[in-house]
Amino acid sequence: MIRFASLLTGALLAAGAAQADEVIRHKIPNSDFPIARAVEVPDDADTVYLSGAVPAVIDEDADSASVEAYGDMTEQTRSVFQAIDKTLKDIGLDMGDVVKLQVFLVGQDGQPMDFAGFMEGYTEFFGTDAQPNLPARSVFEVAGLANPGWLIEVEAIAVRDDN
Repeated sequence: MIRFASLLTGALLAAGAAQADEVIRHKIPNSDFPIARAVEVPDDADTVYLSGAVPAVIDEDADSASVEAYGDMTEQTRSVFQAIDKTLKDIGLDMGDVVKLQVFLVGQDGQPMDFAGFMEGYTEFFGTDAQPNLPARSVFEVAGLANPGWLIEVEAIAVRDDN
């Protein structure tokens, strides 16, 4: 057992020593899909976990539990990424520092999630000329979120790398 623990510790130390000094984003081979295949984060970088961001109200006259209050999937996606961008800026980071996203989408009126609407909003923030850094990302369709009017919630992980 001690020998196994020594081997495991050695392997972990060797893996850590092999890590790069900067964030490395691995693109998906032969694809222009705007996510990273993988992201490597250096040992000395600070990892910042953002709580789930949800859409802002765009129609104050609509029922706050309705989709109309928050807009369609594309509008809600823009709103969520604007909120994430603001949070990041408030702590000295930006969207280019995001390394991982977990996205939760809800279908509407018995239809599956509007992935195309999500992608329309998403690609305004990632993989652009102004912000080319791509995060690793997962997208899940869920039955619902805390407010029935929300079609999206996004959790983000960013890295503060002062190298």
